Amino acid sequence: MLKKRELIGQESQILFDLMVHPEVFPFVRHKAYSHDEFLFLTKQIIEAEEHGKLISRTITDEWENPIGTINLYDIEDNAGFLGTWIGKPYHGKGYNQLAKEAFFNEVFYELGIETIFMRIRKENIRSRKAAEKLPYTIKANETRKSVFEQLNSTGYIYDLYEISKDLFSLHMMRNSTIKEDNQALEA
Repeated sequence: MLKKRELIGQESQILFDLMVHPEVFPFVRHKAYSHDEFLFLTKQIIEAEEHGKLISRTITDEWENPIGTINLYDIEDNAGFLGTWIGKPYHGKGYNQLAKEAFFNEVFYELGIETIFMRIRKENIRSRKAAEKLPYTIKANETRKSVFEQLNSTGYIYDLYEISKDLFSLHMMRNSTIKEDNQALEA
């Protein structure tokens, strides 16, 4: 489902082709206008991760084909901003939620992150609905007012969402308990 970013020719070409789709490209943080530029940006991302500035993974499907990326940017004080994009052919197939849960497990429990923020353009209805579907996400426009105001210093552009390690952990424990209860009932 997730793997570290790599500079592999075929993988990068597939990701570039998926990224430039008109329904995906406007919402990608690091835009590349050519495959060479995409390779250069990927190299910078890999180097930034080595220096602890971000965390970046390639999202793969069940056959390990690359279908998008998930990233944690601007890491500071054990918090960062999430950036995710998935190629258009994979929209609506459940990959977004699976990728997020795998990524959150890694960053919260292996890499020491405590808070993940999502800034979502208010006109990006697809992403807002996806964020609001996650039971461990809270809209933080009011509760994180200073962060919200910093994101929108030139006008109301973004809604702010927050995922805390505690809320995510509670969700995972509840799901584990429900699965155990269902297995006991089936036995």
